[in-house]
Amino acid sequence: MHRVVASVFFFFFLCLCLTAPAIAHHGVGNFELSKSITFDGTLTRVELVNPHSWLYFDVKEADGRVSKHRCEMRSAHTLRRSGWSKEQFPAGAKVTIEAAPDRLDPASCYLNTIRFADGSRMDRYGQYVKGAGGLKEVRGELPTAAKTRPAKLPSGEPNLAGEWAPEQVVMVDPRGSGGGLVPLSTVSQYDSGQRARGGGGGARPGGAGRGATAGPRTYRGTELTPLGESQAASFAREDNPRFRCETTSILFDWTFDGPINRITQSKDTIVIEYGQMNLKRTVYLNMKTHPATARPSRTGHSIGWWENDVLVVDTVAFLPGVLEAPVRHSAKLHVVERFALDPKTMKITRSYTAQDPDYLKGTYSGSDIVQVADAKYSKDDCKEQGFTNYSEQIKK
Repeated sequence: MHRVVASVFFFFFLCLCLTAPAIAHHGVGNFELSKSITFDGTLTRVELVNPHSWLYFDVKEADGRVSKHRCEMRSAHTLRRSGWSKEQFPAGAKVTIEAAPDRLDPASCYLNTIRFADGSRMDRYGQYVKGAGGLKEVRGELPTAAKTRPAKLPSGEPNLAGEWAPEQVVMVDPRGSGGGLVPLSTVSQYDSGQRARGGGGGARPGGAGRGATAGPRTYRGTELTPLGESQAASFAREDNPRFRCETTSILFDWTFDGPINRITQSKDTIVIEYGQMNLKRTVYLNMKTHPATARPSRTGHSIGWWENDVLVVDTVAFLPGVLEAPVRHSAKLHVVERFALDPKTMKITRSYTAQDPDYLKGTYSGSDIVQVADAKYSKDDCKEQGFTNYSEQIKK
């Protein structure tokens, strides 16, 4: 059986998700965050995939009928960074699940907390480590191996090689039911039920970047051309590459949703692999100009050089696509990135500019920061199910 219990969530969480482009992520707006539903059930399987993981379970109803359900969780890479693994969810385990119900699909939900028969529990934004008595929750950053590494290669260039990730942004309430988003390193400053100061804490990396003041809409400091505005106005969720398990753009997904990225560095090339949707780029250090025969692609053609200790990457030859939802770009897109490693903090700051006369009136610009990753890079599977009605699917 299952029981529905009304509860009051902080409205901020819903507002945050709705002010960002709804098409950037499977909408939390699909769920009734003002309600909480509880299931007593049996786990059947778990899918740790991008862009959202799913927990499947059966519920035995009062009349003896077995109903099938699923709950959405966070992305595979953010769960792995938080100490979650498939082994923690064995098929056949008896569980109690607390979640927000889906507005349209009675067989789907949005996980807040899962409780196991041994008394242990895991919250949506909880961070965990293995201990003698099982999983132990950590309120803040997880302990990691010493991040000591040489700041420069023997050849003298900054050591960009390795695995990198942005700092995670989590809800103050680990259940994901309120309190605002804050950087993981600051979450221990708050009680789990406390609201973050300033209306919700850190913004999600890679967000829309629209201007907050009245006037024309801007994205990363630039207005759109008339074509860009019309295309943005007609942009539908199906137009977003993420719902086809594709990276949005080389700019947007470097930090969006906390991926673990990998850089492989050599004398002639630097290979950049994205944790989001497994995008792979090659930066050619042995070319001074882009070849006229460069084949257009979603990653474009990149050449790079060192300016003192800063890696400058110039990229052209893009296929038309999406810069960030709902902003499109044409084949004329030109991107310049600058990667600077701070030898004291071992963090990489990437600043970037983008120009596209078809869609951008001015220069689109921004910056982001990654640090030595707290987990290994992995080619996580992608299986977007956000717009599948599971109730209808299980009838087939």
